[in-house]
Amino acid sequence: MIRSIPRRLATGAVLLALLTFVVYVGVDLLPGDPVTSRLGPNTSPDRVAELKQHLGLDRPVLTRYGEWVTGLFRGDLGTSASGRPVVDILSGRIGNSAVLAALSVLLLVPLSLVLGLAAASWRGRTADKVLSAGALLLVSVPEFVVASALVLVFAVSLRLVPAVSLVPVGESSLNHPDVLVLPVLSLLLVGLAYAVRVIRASACSVLDSPHVECLRLSGASRGTVLRRAVVPAVLPVAVQVWLVTGVAFAGGAVLVEKVFGYPGIGEPLVASVQSGDLPVVQALVLVLGAAMLAALVLADLAVVLLTPRLRTSAS
Repeated sequence: MIRSIPRRLATGAVLLALLTFVVYVGVDLLPGDPVTSRLGPNTSPDRVAELKQHLGLDRPVLTRYGEWVTGLFRGDLGTSASGRPVVDILSGRIGNSAVLAALSVLLLVPLSLVLGLAAASWRGRTADKVLSAGALLLVSVPEFVVASALVLVFAVSLRLVPAVSLVPVGESSLNHPDVLVLPVLSLLLVGLAYAVRVIRASACSVLDSPHVECLRLSGASRGTVLRRAVVPAVLPVAVQVWLVTGVAFAGGAVLVEKVFGYPGIGEPLVASVQSGDLPVVQALVLVLGAAMLAALVLADLAVVLLTPRLRTSAS
């Protein structure tokens, strides 16, 4: 296993390098002219050419890509079309979005494991049907619809929490836990529905296996079967789901943040796409893509670490 780690990390580094190229060139090739989008369609060609030269958009894309990658090694994500460094625009907002994702994952891990195992243990019973139907319903509903429903129930009707998640400038969202309740709950419900379905399916497969039947015939209790056979077999799949879902929370939070006015990456992402602010779009796509790539590499390593057969055979 130890010998396999450098190879997996090297593969991740190569994929990250490819990701930077795809992100920069792909965003640059998107339809539309960011300069015309910013100045308006009636702008004179001379003014458009002047701004392109000012922003460096008149140079070859590969030249600009090389300079961008060089800046990444210095922690420089480029300069926004507004003249502000992209790092300054995103630093606090990425942290706020990370707080939403982290809190959602902390709640997702125990809840999805308990509910998934419970649904598998009660397979075919009323409790299982209720959990499965609820999970299927939530999976099919977009995050912003869930968020809007939660606002109507808990903010408008019950008045338990604020409907808008405003955070004072310069302060952490953790200093205002009441504004985190509805955004976290919105992400958690959708992610929980998916995780419960995956864990239930994996647990049902294990419960039907011969070695579990052997444990039952030997007189082992349901708790012993779950602890000794089901949980160890389900954990590799569950960890993969938790890692990938955690990154998806950061990306999927864009719509949820817009619903609640939460100061995360949602607002600058939408605004930069609308205005054609390429450096901000490229930086956000790169951050989210790199986080997902890291989650996939960690999930791959987690499967090997948590599966004895793979751990002993890995080289």
